[in-house]
Amino acid sequence: MIINASRILTMNDKAEVLSPGYIVIEGDSIKEIGEGRIESADALDFGAKLLMPGLVNAHTHTPMILTRGMCEGVSLFTMDGFLNTLRRYESYGDADLSDLTIDASLAEMIRTGTTTFADQYFYADRIFNHTDKAGLRGVIAYGIVELGSDEARKRESAFCEAFLEKCQNHPVIKGWVGPHAFFVDNSLDLIKKEIAMAKKYDTGFHIHFATSNEENDWCREHYNSSAVKMMKELGILEVPILAAHAITVSEDDMEAVKDYPFYPVMCPSSSMRSGFPAAPVKAYRKHGLTVALGTDNVCSSNSYDLFREMATAGKLIIHREGDVKAITPFEIVKMATRDGAKALGLEDKIGSLEKGKKADIIALDLDDIGWTPFAGQDYYTQLVYSINGHTVSDSMVNGNWLMRDKKLLTVDYHRAVEDNEKAVKELIRRMEKDEK
Repeated sequence: MIINASRILTMNDKAEVLSPGYIVIEGDSIKEIGEGRIESADALDFGAKLLMPGLVNAHTHTPMILTRGMCEGVSLFTMDGFLNTLRRYESYGDADLSDLTIDASLAEMIRTGTTTFADQYFYADRIFNHTDKAGLRGVIAYGIVELGSDEARKRESAFCEAFLEKCQNHPVIKGWVGPHAFFVDNSLDLIKKEIAMAKKYDTGFHIHFATSNEENDWCREHYNSSAVKMMKELGILEVPILAAHAITVSEDDMEAVKDYPFYPVMCPSSSMRSGFPAAPVKAYRKHGLTVALGTDNVCSSNSYDLFREMATAGKLIIHREGDVKAITPFEIVKMATRDGAKALGLEDKIGSLEKGKKADIIALDLDDIGWTPFAGQDYYTQLVYSINGHTVSDSMVNGNWLMRDKKLLTVDYHRAVEDNEKAVKELIRRMEKDEK
């Protein structure tokens, strides 16, 4: 396959922008990329479009689209909001309801430019099945909440290992271990089993960490130690970690984790919507840590559009620091592409458009609203602050088209919407019946 386009944003080490440019794809990979055009009857002429690496959503929970818009006025980052609102909804849900919701989430991600996502939730096998059919690249963590129950520990350990086995050798889906939160709802016994599983399957942990000082408070009370120190002593830090939110990590702890595969994931909209501060991205970067970007669940953020999330991240980082130079648009785009790929252990495969990497590509319509003027500003500023994910017209993962000319090819969006509506109505019916 040969694609010609008026612009190609490579995100390679030199940050090259090819104008015009071409990409040659063979199988699932980029065989050649360069400046100019290839004149061939077989070439696809994308004309006034910008090609760039597909975006990486490094933290989300796809089945939670079930309760989008149903948590208004509640902070899901507080224990009260988590237990009395979110967990209450989840107690009426099940795997079958999740089956009806996941495609709607995947469709929104494809439509708005995400080609890789990291999920951490219950019903990981159902998420796997839908992701496999949709063709998205997924890093799916089996979500584990134990709360000190021996029965739950045995059950969840066995299910998690079976899930990791299922993901072995899949071309675009990786299985991870998903402790909801170390110490607070995963015991030491379970943590040791999780470490062993992660090492056995050469995978990582996808966790919630330092949303508040909860882990530190717990560890100081029970072990007279900080959470990071306990993680280091237990060997947790030897396993790659996606640390969702990571808002309250001190600079001393940043220094302690900087030489380990520890990757904070900023989820700006969900933090703001829950009334919590922004992650200290500038400090993380100062200590040499790679920060990725995620939407979190759409109960908190309400949108899977990672372009909108980039804009929110940039504004929030600058606002937090009171420094207009705290982060550049290029660095924000990098968070959503190369840095996300690195956090997921995929930097050799995705995150930039280069020879030998996988063909995970999106196209954006340069004739759409929001780009002008092209003179006087760079593409990174336009991508972060001027346009949104609805400018994306085409999407490819592993050399396969998921969307052409804004038409989804691998997910039936209208059926997905109908299924999600059916699931929400059933959830409400169950709750109302129980309340009677």
